[in-house]
Amino acid sequence: MKKMNMSALTGFLCCFGAIITGIATNGGIRTILNFIHIPSMLVTFGGAFFAVMITSESFGEFADGLKSFSAAMSHQTQNLDDIANQIYEMAVISRKDGLLALEEYSMKIENPYMQKGIRLTVDGTDPELVKDILETDLLHTSENNRRRVTFWENLGAYAPAWGMVGTLLGLINMMKSMGADPGSVGLGMSLALITTLYGSVLANWVCIPIAEKLKRSSTLQELEMELIMEGVLSIQAGDNPMIIKEKIRTFRSDWEEQGQKAA
Repeated sequence: MKKMNMSALTGFLCCFGAIITGIATNGGIRTILNFIHIPSMLVTFGGAFFAVMITSESFGEFADGLKSFSAAMSHQTQNLDDIANQIYEMAVISRKDGLLALEEYSMKIENPYMQKGIRLTVDGTDPELVKDILETDLLHTSENNRRRVTFWENLGAYAPAWGMVGTLLGLINMMKSMGADPGSVGLGMSLALITTLYGSVLANWVCIPIAEKLKRSSTLQELEMELIMEGVLSIQAGDNPMIIKEKIRTFRSDWEEQGQKAA
């Protein structure tokens, strides 16, 4: 279940607030209008996004990268205690009443990956096939997460470069008009530098933080799926619930260690 990540959202909004406050305290609130220049936005934002579009395999992949912004602003993983408790409860039920008794329990499972594994188990699917299917889903999720992270990393790399392109374009135009109107040099320089500002803001306010957030949540999501797969296969194998509980405890230690590294 997705829930809004208030820490990420607050940090994102506070960054915006810091920029606006910095501008307003150095000339008044009206000076914000001096930082709005549509042609510069088109060059910087348009150039950066279209450059990323070139690296995308399809429009769908590009759109998915854009939509992953909302994923970075929400919690993607389920509470690990809930997963561990569900696995242990199902182990006890299957040990006592058999695997078919898990059919009713599976209806209450919210995690689609766990629900899929349990239903395959209840249907009597071969353990090796269950493992192959779950591993395929894990690999697909991992690859999808990698593409999303790469999208924002590329955008963060292209944004400052396209900001510099805009600055060079502005400087060229300024130089051409310098002889005819020397008084326009200040205005031309100001407009030329705005694109550099746009590129730096896009990279450091949006792209790099979003890429890092997605990278961390992806690591935790994949470790969560590994725990579920191990639990489902242990239940199908008929392992003692206490042994499964010990496996979960060991896996959770590794999960928390990896989570700290990802952070």
